[in-house]
Parts: sequence; structure tokens; C-alpha cells
Amino acid sequence: MSTRPTPYGAFNFEISFGGDSFGGFSDVSGLNTEFTMSEYREGTDPKNHVRKVPGIYKTGDVTLKRGVINSQVVWSWIEAVRSSGVQGRKDFVLITLLDETRTPVQSWKLLNVTPMKYTGPTLAAKGGGDVALEELVLSAEDILAGFPNVA
Repeated sequence: MSTRPTPYGAFNFEISFGGDSFGGFSDVSGLNTEFTMSEYREGTDPKNHVRKVPGIYKTGDVTLKRGVINSQVVWSWIEAVRSSGVQGRKDFVLITLLDETRTPVQSWKLLNVTPMKYTGPTLAAKGGGDVALEELVLSAEDILAGFPNVA
């Protein structure tokens, strides 16, 4: 039974790439895993319907968004993948949800992660107060979830 009466806010989180702290993102989306279901019916089943059997699973692509900052971490990673392919991927990316006191309450660990797409900001002189946002889409081979930290 839960000891907390209210859910955690979705606005307090940290991201680290391969163990290096890397915060500053405003949005994380796409944390998911999905099973491929196989349909099976044994010839002696008394009912005329199929059973659903879980098969292989896959991990969804995770999208990170942030305001453009003076940092080369993302571009260094993209260049590493461009120049060395699979050797440029990170062993893991850790996304940690924090409570109001910044104590970790749940983590998602993406394994064997490669940047799959980078989208730079839309620049327009008429915006005035808009923040320049960049987007990074990550391809991960697997996802683990844990409370409060993933091993």
C-alpha cells in the first residue's frame, strides 16, 4: 500500500548520459515498452477462440527537449556516433524523477542508447520572448524501471 496520498509532479527530474550528469531538459516523452502479442489456438481447445501469448518486446524512442544552452555534450555525442557508429553509443541514459525535496523516487534506465534525431530551434525574429528549443530523439535497446534507483 502506498504511503503517499498524492502523485509526484512531472516537473522535477534529472538526466544523466552514461553516468555524466546532464540536466536542463524541460520535457521527456516516450518512456515505454511494448510486447508483440502472438495469437495461438490449440486444436483441442473447447472454445473457438485464440489465446494471446506475449512474444518479443521493444522499447520506444525517447524524446528530450530543452532550451538551447552553451553546451557541446549533445553535439559531441552526435559526432561520436557519426564517426564511429555503434561504438559511439552510450551504455545507458538514466532519467530520475525527484520529489519536492529533490530525493529520487523512481528511475528509468535506457540501455545501449544512440541519438537518432536532432532538431534545432525554430528561429523567428518576430517571436520576442520565445525560448529557442532543441529536441533530441534517443533510440534505446531496452528500458528498466526502479524505485528509487535502477541498478
